[in-house]
Amino acid sequence: MSRFPEQTSLTAAGEQIASAHRMRRLRRTEGLRRMVRETRLSPTDFICPVFVTGGRDVRQPIPSMPGQARLSVDQLPQEAAELRSLDIPAILLFGLPQSKDAVGSGAWDADGIVQRAVRELKEAQPDLVVVTDVCLCEYTDHGHCGLLDDDGSVLNDESVELLAETAVSQAAAGADIIAPSDMMDGRVGVIRRALDHAGFEDRTLLAYSAKFASGFYGPFRDAADSAPQFGDRRGYQMDPGNGREAMRAIERDLAEGADMVMVKPALAYLDLVRAARERFDVPLAAYNVSGEYAMLKAAVANGWIDEERVVLETLAGIRRAGADLILTYHAKEAARWLARRTG
Repeated sequence: MSRFPEQTSLTAAGEQIASAHRMRRLRRTEGLRRMVRETRLSPTDFICPVFVTGGRDVRQPIPSMPGQARLSVDQLPQEAAELRSLDIPAILLFGLPQSKDAVGSGAWDADGIVQRAVRELKEAQPDLVVVTDVCLCEYTDHGHCGLLDDDGSVLNDESVELLAETAVSQAAAGADIIAPSDMMDGRVGVIRRALDHAGFEDRTLLAYSAKFASGFYGPFRDAADSAPQFGDRRGYQMDPGNGREAMRAIERDLAEGADMVMVKPALAYLDLVRAARERFDVPLAAYNVSGEYAMLKAAVANGWIDEERVVLETLAGIRRAGADLILTYHAKEAARWLARRTG
């Protein structure tokens, strides 16, 4: 018999305390924390969205998105050089045409704003990955993502044909990744077949598969002048309460030929980023959207938060949830902060 009857329980308690201390010992210095960090954030995780407009020498600030601007095509080489200097591998283009019509014809115009922007970027920085958004909302005078019938309802199949034409025109201009964001049913399969038929079998498809009818898009619609003139997009974007439907939508897009998939927005849907990561073994993107960006900028302007710390914490949280790629308006400033921390 032990001379110390409580020795076993004391030993167990001691082991628990020792284990707790071991965890704290790993947090003691920044060097130790960096060594054992589970989720690492890098500029190579980022895709930087940019709004492209007409004219020359245009850098027009966007009031609802502090730090962001609408750029004319001639400004893109400078933007591309800056992105590459920061080790950011990709840019996402949104076009602001000088005129709009009911069918969004500027979207597939061979000399449209995005097509010209792609050619300018590929000439200036061939190694920069150029991602093009495929949607009609920026090009239609009514602001919806597809064609409308006489009652104002979106026509799915007719819209998909124009989206495929848009994708082919962007690929012909040199786009590396085609990213349909319209949320029409079946568009991924039609776009994939159209690209293959046109000789662009090598172009990657990044599908906005789980894109929700979110209130976080307000600043984007201001920046792109793409707010619907009537009604809303809840008839074709996903309902915020539906997680299982999001997984079905991702599965469908992959079956139709998507190479990469996206959850949008990011922060209110991190549970779905995690669910998608656990279920699908493909590159997964999350869009840290305009409203999420603007909220942090507003808090910074009021002196309520430490911008660098909170932005990097936010982006690391998106990565920790399972995103391989983050589309974010914070890309350039976050890359600079990361470079300083690791430099």
